[in-house]
Amino acid sequence: MTIEQLKQLEKDFLTPVEIAPILGCNPYSINCQVKKDASALGFPVIRLGSRVKIPRIPFLAFLGVLDE
Repeated sequence: MTIEQLKQLEKDFLTPVEIAPILGCNPYSINCQVKKDASALGFPVIRLGSRVKIPRIPFLAFLGVLDE
């Protein structure tokens, strides 16, 4: 998924699988970092048990690509 595709999505939350290609990492690495120290990622995340959700708008703002 590209940044432009993320910007066009209408859903509020993303998954590690969707953002990993943009960050150039493995989705599992994102999950491990959330479990270890979510604040080190630099963008907000929500952990529900073993599931990780990333709010789309704050993630785009973190990337500096948010059109306002």
